[in-house]
Amino acid sequence: MANMGLNHASLNTRPLIDGFARRVDYIRVSVTDRCDFRCQYCMSEHVNFLPKADLLSLEELERLCGVFVARGVRKIRLTGGEPLVRRGVMNLVRGLSRHVESGALRELTLTTNGSQLDRFAAELAACGVKRINVSLDTLDAEKFRAITRWGALPRVLAGIDAAQAAGLRIKINCVALKGINEDEFIPLVEWAHGRGMDLTFIEAMPLGEDAAGNIEHFVSLGEVAGRLSEKFSLKPSAHSSGGPARYFEMAETGRRIGFITPLSHNFCETCNRVRVTCTGELYTCLGQEDRTDLRAPLRASADDRLLNAAIDRALAAKKRGHEFAAQAFGDQTPHQRPMSLTGG
Repeated sequence: MANMGLNHASLNTRPLIDGFARRVDYIRVSVTDRCDFRCQYCMSEHVNFLPKADLLSLEELERLCGVFVARGVRKIRLTGGEPLVRRGVMNLVRGLSRHVESGALRELTLTTNGSQLDRFAAELAACGVKRINVSLDTLDAEKFRAITRWGALPRVLAGIDAAQAAGLRIKINCVALKGINEDEFIPLVEWAHGRGMDLTFIEAMPLGEDAAGNIEHFVSLGEVAGRLSEKFSLKPSAHSSGGPARYFEMAETGRRIGFITPLSHNFCETCNRVRVTCTGELYTCLGQEDRTDLRAPLRASADDRLLNAAIDRALAAKKRGHEFAAQAFGDQTPHQRPMSLTGG
């Protein structure tokens, strides 16, 4: 792939600082809105995907990421949809790996549903990817099929096997769902930790066409922590993965447990990340509708000055925080934008 991220004529190295003096050093880049699952809290079963012509090319995504790296981004997470279903996605991973090799990028990683890991795990490791997040909400095959609608648990478990065999560190992400997987919180921790994987619980968020349904299944992670504390000792950890999770050490297993709590205890005051969609829209907050088109300035010129100016405007307008709690509990209307459109 052509080296499109270094436009020396317009190289901008100013750090990305928002209007509240928060430094952005982490971007989540969606490479596709498509997925081979239809998780209930993420997208509708009969979703209409974007026309392929609307998506940024892999070359454009690489150039865009290069602009962010030049301005101090140290972590890039590839997301979707399911990032590994995008045709040719490993060309992008290989292109971005040069930033890891140079030391400009501290980490290149991705979040995946695990369905394609048996095909790509070894190549991801060869490109400098050290760890990945795998979304997994249950170890019950029938329940897994019900949550994902199209997914097969054995295939995901085989993908996890392949990733570990390739030397990738794995963190399991589990959405806590009232009435669905509440009985599995302790078994999931025991399974993940028993395989040498950390686990992070995530609260259901009021996003998408069925935002109200998501909130019906909301369970506070304070309650989850309480249940885990009945069996395990949880000690606050200073560990940070660069994202929103708060971590605790479990003496009994020697591993960490994480909690991402957008509703019960937001983490906006330390927000260090933005999201770029597969169509080139920059969202400075998952819980806000504000977005900035980066595709037009990206395509307007080979010079990155217009692109940097658009990024600067977006950062200056970044809000102090999201309003998920108000949207979840009736004070505001939830956003209809599905998680799969913004990027997980």
